Amino acid sequence: MNTGKINVQTENIFPIIKKFLYSDNEIFLRELVSNATDATKKLKALASIGEANVELGDLKIEVEVDKSSKTITIKDKGIGMTKEEVEKYIAQIAFSGAEEFVTKYKDKVDKNVVIGHFGLGFYSAFMVAKKVEIYSLSYKKDAKAVHWECDGSPEYNIEEISNRVIRGTNIVLHIADDCEEYLENAKIEGLLKKYCKFLPVEIKFGTKKEWVDSGEKDDKGEDKQKEVEVDNIINNPNPAWTKKPTDLTDEDYKKFYHELYPMQFEEPLFHIHLNVDYPFNLTGILYFPKLSNKLEMPKDRIQLYSNQVFVTDNVENIVPDFLTLLRGVIDSPDIPLNVSRSYLQADANVKKISSHITKKVADKMEEIFKKDRAEFEKKWDDIKIFVQYGMISDEKFYDKAIKFALVKTTDNTYYTFEEFENKVKALQTDKDKKLIYLYATNVSEQHAYIDAAKSRGYEVMIMETGLDPHYINHLESKLKDVSFVRVDADTVDKLIKKDDNTISKLSEDEQKKLEPIIQETVSKEQFHVIFENLSETDAPMIITRPEFMRRMKDMNQMGGSSMGFNMPDMYNLVVNSNHPLISRILNEGDADKQKNLAKQTTDLALLSQGLLKGESLTKFIKRSVELI
Repeated sequence: MNTGKINVQTENIFPIIKKFLYSDNEIFLRELVSNATDATKKLKALASIGEANVELGDLKIEVEVDKSSKTITIKDKGIGMTKEEVEKYIAQIAFSGAEEFVTKYKDKVDKNVVIGHFGLGFYSAFMVAKKVEIYSLSYKKDAKAVHWECDGSPEYNIEEISNRVIRGTNIVLHIADDCEEYLENAKIEGLLKKYCKFLPVEIKFGTKKEWVDSGEKDDKGEDKQKEVEVDNIINNPNPAWTKKPTDLTDEDYKKFYHELYPMQFEEPLFHIHLNVDYPFNLTGILYFPKLSNKLEMPKDRIQLYSNQVFVTDNVENIVPDFLTLLRGVIDSPDIPLNVSRSYLQADANVKKISSHITKKVADKMEEIFKKDRAEFEKKWDDIKIFVQYGMISDEKFYDKAIKFALVKTTDNTYYTFEEFENKVKALQTDKDKKLIYLYATNVSEQHAYIDAAKSRGYEVMIMETGLDPHYINHLESKLKDVSFVRVDADTVDKLIKKDDNTISKLSEDEQKKLEPIIQETVSKEQFHVIFENLSETDAPMIITRPEFMRRMKDMNQMGGSSMGFNMPDMYNLVVNSNHPLISRILNEGDADKQKNLAKQTTDLALLSQGLLKGESLTKFIKRSVELI
């Protein structure tokens, strides 16, 4: 057996870096500023353990754009590099100085003190630059400054220089002709605020003017203001998620929410502070915004960070879909900085983190529910679609959420599913020992049906979101011996089938005689006439919609079922065979009067459901006036 060594041709690696390693060339700035942050944090770490005897001084990172010379410069006052270190870390692609640093000082410094892990970030510079220069001076005593330059070919030049006396590193990018958009200050400031907004070292980008107290008083004895020029610091090095929850107030959390989403004027309902150090490192803050009844993905989404470096805000398929309804920040050094979303989706650590966040969210919601149920109930209508979506899409979330998911009744009372079952099972169990949960989707439109159900002592829950048809189907598959029936799916006595001993006042022959007369008043394609033995006090005719047909249509409108595709609206026209008006129609000797009476009664039923419109409604009004 022969063995060999894979030969990586450097002339081929640069095109790969430029085109395929990263999904967007704008992240070159993130990579280079992250490297500068690492260099600064390394120096602070070494100084803290006595390994670097230096005066730290001002450690700001500076980013400068020179449009005339077509350069972008990233300056740090961090650890710096010697000539040997430049050749070791820069000339060897994928050799990570960060990894080496962590390995060397693993027992003395926090492993998350640095960001980089792959040793590839520096080369993202060649995505926008035709030439890159490095000027660096190490913190080490008697070190000599070094200058390195490369034009994107495998060849580079390196030399020691004597005209640099400032510790740290300057990276100078000579911007390529096809990337001159990056020489605009607004463009660079936008990228810094996007990717580096929360890096742990202050980042200066030019200056800005501010009004401050002058120390003098005006004629009225009030403080005079003066305009001064100050550093334009574009980042917050100590964002709220890096602090302990005990050190933050509710006001701090709200302030940070508006820092993340400056265009959001509504306050979040509540927040969850994530702080995990085993089996992986994870911090963050998730906020619950008010959610509408429509299942819409919010524009301001969860932001994913790695060691305070922005990775992406496109977190679909990285965290469970239902969590994308939330806002906030998730930060973990275990999330790779590769910005390929397909890579992130497949990463094992990302999957573990996603699962853990789901658990933490469920635990926190249960805690809030138990701690202050009244407050939880107030917020339920604003968060229920999130809980419903989570219960449908995530088995583990369902197992936890079923304990705090609420049922809201038409009396505006809230129950857990366990409480609701205990309340209704005595009256709402049918003859087959199945528990029937009655629900309404529109309290106003279905008022007559709700009123009829409540007259029997039944409880009616409200299910009015677009997600509810799917939610109901899921609950029926999970809850034992339970069926959901919409309150207008049948007559009140048939909603929960009991032993029926009601006797009809009409014989079968009389019903057969009357059926075609009534059927003529409605469309045969839309309405099916049936006779039922209801109470004399119930309406003479009632419109119902079969539960299965209606639910399939609702699900099709929401998406997720092909069975309801182009399904026509189908209704039952239920004729109360025990109502006196029905007997009167049957016994009316005048054919025209009989037809008008049947039509008027049918139209009343249609009107009660908002199904009488246009010409039919006009004729009904005229006929009503004539009858009066």
